[in-house]
Parts: sequence; structure tokens; C-alpha cells
Amino acid sequence: MKISKSVLGGVAVASAAALVLVGCSSTGSETDPSASAGGGTTGDAIIKTNGSEPANPLIPSATNETGGGKIIDAIFAGLVYYDGDGAPHNEVAESITTEDSQTFTVTLKEGWTFTDGTPVLAHNFVDAWNWGADLANAEVSLNSYFFEAIEGFSWDESVPEMSGLTVVDDLTFTITLKQPQADFPLSLGYSAFYPLPDSFFEDPEAFGANPVGNGTYMLEDPADWQHDVQIELAVNPDYAGERVAQNDGLLITFYATQDAAYADLLAGNVDVIDGIPDSAFATFEADLGDRAVNQPAAIFQSFTIPERLAHFSGEEGKLRRQALSMAINREEITDVIFQGTRTPASDFTSPVINGWSDSIPGSEVLAYDPETAVELWAQADAISPWEGTFEIGYNADGGHQGWVDAVANSIKNTLGIEAAGARTRRSRSSARRSRTASSRPRSAPAGRRTTRRCSTSSARSTAPVQDRTTATTRPRRSTRCSRRARP
Repeated sequence: MKISKSVLGGVAVASAAALVLVGCSSTGSETDPSASAGGGTTGDAIIKTNGSEPANPLIPSATNETGGGKIIDAIFAGLVYYDGDGAPHNEVAESITTEDSQTFTVTLKEGWTFTDGTPVLAHNFVDAWNWGADLANAEVSLNSYFFEAIEGFSWDESVPEMSGLTVVDDLTFTITLKQPQADFPLSLGYSAFYPLPDSFFEDPEAFGANPVGNGTYMLEDPADWQHDVQIELAVNPDYAGERVAQNDGLLITFYATQDAAYADLLAGNVDVIDGIPDSAFATFEADLGDRAVNQPAAIFQSFTIPERLAHFSGEEGKLRRQALSMAINREEITDVIFQGTRTPASDFTSPVINGWSDSIPGSEVLAYDPETAVELWAQADAISPWEGTFEIGYNADGGHQGWVDAVANSIKNTLGIEAAGARTRRSRSSARRSRTASSRPRSAPAGRRTTRRCSTSSARSTAPVQDRTTATTRPRRSTRCSRRARP
């Protein structure tokens, strides 16, 4: 793939209520600048951006970290997609209707195909969701909790086919939930709900190394994925949606740190990056000039403490989560660490999303209140005395150390306990396997029983605010830089 520096622009990092940081290369064009104008491309207008080596196979329900997420979102398309303001729009879905908010009828648009030439039909969604939800695939399907609301889902036994999913015909299927949930369709743009072609089920492992999708881009050749180096994605000529690429492909270079990606941006070696390192928060606008953007984005970030960890279940766990949350000075961290490029979280979503509120029930635990935090921690100690270190697991390539250290120090100074960050090479999926994060309670494994570790970039959860420690961090999913870069 020939690399061009003529197509510049894109979106980058954000967080809760967050602020987007965008940087574009200022290097001169090697090709006709009109290649980026949306009126057709020359074949060599390749967007160069940053990323990280996927921690898991490139399977939608197996991908819950930003490195793989950026690629999955580029090569797959779901029932709906979210625009730059976070609003959902039908993509593969022609309609999603319901009369009772419990049973939904999904009708698909005709003409959609996977890059292997097979059609995207109702069973491709149903089969993919059943596989992703099945407990038998739990070691791979890290996003299974997204299907929990569907009738027949089980955390206790293998269910190959959920009773709540029924194929009506090639272009129609129904979804029946365990109970009414009016906002369920809003979640259907998340990657866990992407369809899978029949070829996936023949060899899931091989598919994860050479995925076949239906999105804007495609992995044209397995050799285009150079592990721990980069991945090249070609434009999918058969993409049937509205988000048509205004370029000729993506080159995603894998960086170990945001600082390295930022240095390459300044040097003109990449066109756009999706994260500004904390070392450049004070200078990026001066460094980049009118190529820097700082604006609200539809992204929210949190970290979750699994109930399976000692001291974090039942009433004791509820008290400790409340105490930890109120021991975090979010305002100070967003001002000092993030230099005004973040805002404190007050909901489980971003203010640009319809329905966001700064006063949802239980949100009082998001306010910094050290006195109350100490009282709540003492009440928890009365149930079972705390011992050991509270750790926050984070991936080393995500630019998290600054805020993690600040949060840990805030907790340590307020509650008088040992607290620290736990840096890992891999992102949340790897952390999860090493018992640092989970959205559902599981039996605590043997081993280091004195350390309670929670993970950043953790999975979404239906847990109430007061049962969850929430902090403003990086997004759990990277913003689609290529798609947002289109004119």
C-alpha cells in the first residue's frame, strides 16, 4: 500500500463528558490534495494513524480493548451506528420496532454482504449473539455480558441458543428480553452485536487471525497484519452503508506509548492520533496550532471492582465502593493531570448523549467527600477488617499512569490504606484473565489474596452508581478516527 500524506484530519482521545484531542500531520502532500476531498480518491490516499496490537482474536464479542476495538469497528457494521454526537442511526437494520419494549422485531436492509461474498442475513446476527453469549465460549467471548438482558441468557450453564432470539425469515428476527427495557436498541451499535459470517463457525480461531466483516474497511490479506508492528486495512468496495470511506485505506501503526505516537505526529510520520499523552496536555495546542481540536465527545470512562474479590461483595462491598468513589478528587485530577481536557463523570455516559443527567440516583457518591469516605470505610471494616493493597490495573500503552497515580494517591491519603497502580503490557482483556477486572462476580482464584485490583477501561455494567467506583479516564473505546476524518 502506497502511503500518502495528503489526507489529513481525524478525531482522537476523549473521556467522560470528555474533550476530544485531534492532531493532524502538517507534512506536505505527496499526491493531489483533492484526494481527500470526498469526490473520489487516487488510490494512494492512505490514512496513517496510531493503535496497539490487539490483545485478543479479531472477533467482535472477544474484543473489549481499544487496540482491537479500533480495528473491529473499521471492518464490521452492526444494526446501528453512532454518529460523532453519539446519536444512533440504523445501518444494517431497516427498522427495529416494539410494542411493549420487551420483544423487538428487527428487519434488515437488503444488499449487505460480507467480504467473502456471502449475504448478511438474520441468522448471521442471531448465530453470532448466541455464540457470544454461550458460557461455553466464555474464555474467548469477553463481551458476553452484553447479552444478559436477552431471555435465555445464563451465567450458570451453557446455552447454545437463547430462547429470546428467533429467526423469522432471511431479513427478520426477533429479540425477547427478560423484562422490558425501552433503551435496549440504543446498545445495538456496540461491537458485541456485530454479525458473523457462516465461515466463522467453521474455525473461530482461524477467523480471529483473518476476520471477514461487512464494514467500511477490510483485511485484504492476512499478511497485512504484522503483529506488534502495524495493520493495513483496505477499503471494502462492497460496503453498503452510509459511512463510505473518503480515503483509500488505513495504516494503523502499533505504538507502545502515546508519547511515541505523538512524537511521530509532530514528525509527520502519522496523519492523526487518537490520544494526546499527558506530557503534552499543556503544550499540544501550541504544538499543533489549528490542527488541534478540544471539544466534547460521546465517550465515558470508568473502572470497575468485581464482586468476586475479597471485601467487595454484599454490604461490605457496597460500603467500600462508596468510600473509594468519594475518596477520589475528580475535579482536581481533571484540572491538574488532564489540563482541562477532561471533565468529571456524573453519569454512566457522556453529556453529549441524549438522556445524560448530572443527578441520577446515587450520583452523590461521585462527589469528593473525604470525611464521609472515611466513615463508610470504617463501617466496612466493622464487617470485615481490610488488609493488603488496593491496586488499579491499567495498560502500559494507554497513557494512564498519570491519572492512575493521582487516583491511587487520593485514595491512599484519604482512607489511610495502601493504594497503587498496577501497570500491565496488555490492556483490559489480559488484565481480566489475570483476575484484575470483570463485569460479573466469579470465584476468586488461588494466589495473591492480599491484593485487590480493579481495572481501567473496564466493561460496561448495569450496576447502580453507588455500587461502582467511577473515575474520569481514557475512553473504553477509541474514537473512529478514520470515519470521523471524512469530510
